[in-house]
Amino acid sequence: MRQPEHFEWRVEGKVGLITLNRPEKKNPLTFESYAELRDFFRQPPEEVKSIVVTGAGGNFCSGGDVHEIIGPLTKMAMPQLLEFTRMTGDLVKAMRHCPQPVIAAVEGVCAGAGAIIAMACDLRYAAPSAKTAFLFVRVGLAGCDMGACTILPRIIGQGRAAELLYTGRSMSAEEGQAWGFFNRVGERPLDQALQIAKELAAGPTLAHAMTKKMLHQEWNAGVDEAIEMEAQAQAILMQTKDLHRAYQAFAAKQKPVFEGD
Repeated sequence: MRQPEHFEWRVEGKVGLITLNRPEKKNPLTFESYAELRDFFRQPPEEVKSIVVTGAGGNFCSGGDVHEIIGPLTKMAMPQLLEFTRMTGDLVKAMRHCPQPVIAAVEGVCAGAGAIIAMACDLRYAAPSAKTAFLFVRVGLAGCDMGACTILPRIIGQGRAAELLYTGRSMSAEEGQAWGFFNRVGERPLDQALQIAKELAAGPTLAHAMTKKMLHQEWNAGVDEAIEMEAQAQAILMQTKDLHRAYQAFAAKQKPVFEGD
């Protein structure tokens, strides 16, 4: 793939690492970086089996750049505004629909659209310094941005999500872990994220993709419907070579080596 222009990208084995890299401003997003991230997640490299997202310079992402996004938005008419809000929402859709697990490594500031990007990931690891704020209300906007009102309550619960979205206050790393937003809090979250990314990339990646798809689709399904969806999904995966490899390795008392087919 062509090297991105608005974020750093490198590959380690089967793991891809996205680094938001404007540390002098705490890694804010621009119109261009939003669009490039959206396009990337719509067609991530097939050879990469898991993706980590982090920020440079001790911060994750401070949200939309005040001067490069917020200022221009105040001068736009409704058609242009709707084009922008749909484009930002399309980034979240792309992250949720891409087959690879996406893992956030969060330090320091994680605010606005940065908090949304972390929310849209499948797993989140944080440093004690992480401060996560869905601060749209602080600039006169609603908390219902980029899917926050549907995704955040499913992660941390309706009441907790409502508090964060109404007030725009920061959620500490300790709160985030206690509430289930962060899977783990500790020093060097990028190392933790890369480690779990490598473990997932070495696993049955076709099965992981199906798990991600079902986690997303079953939000809107009843229990009976979800059970049937999962029955069909598992039946499909029972035809894979990875299942046969796992069985043969188990019989031989060995660790299976998955190939994602």
